Amino acid sequence: MERINNRVTNIKNMISIDHSYNTKIAFLVDMRVPSGKNRFFIYDLEKNEVIDQGLVAHGSGSDTGIKGELRFSNEPNSNCTALGRYVIGKTYKGIFGKAYRLAGLESSNNNALKRAIVLHHYSAVPYEEQDYYISRSHGCPMVNEQFFKRIEKIIDSSKSNIIMDIYY
Repeated sequence: MERINNRVTNIKNMISIDHSYNTKIAFLVDMRVPSGKNRFFIYDLEKNEVIDQGLVAHGSGSDTGIKGELRFSNEPNSNCTALGRYVIGKTYKGIFGKAYRLAGLESSNNNALKRAIVLHHYSAVPYEEQDYYISRSHGCPMVNEQFFKRIEKIIDSSKSNIIMDIYY
């Protein structure tokens, strides 16, 4: 929880300066948590609590071959997850169905649009926590379809853009 609280403080500081972002909800993805465990957190910024959580895949290029150790990159074609804060943008229909464009807000992830990094669901991502690693993406945060439907309701009902913070 301490790791989440540090990230939430940074998000709250950011949205207190720029009021164009959602002040009620933020998404946090803790890449130190193994991919088979819940590491995508939906956080209520007003109540200061996690209100939902689920599994999320990381990029196949982030694998190092050392258990529990990941690498990250913002480079095109790296297939890596890129760390940093993103703003969740417009929806579109892609090869996995409905997806949300992600715009990186930091130098560590500012190629997200160029890299076509999006939030989407994929059938190979399990719903329940596992004792093994789950499928990997080409750098996108990829979730189970059931969890995506809950995320989708939050994003689609939001009048302002939601921040997603991917950290390690």
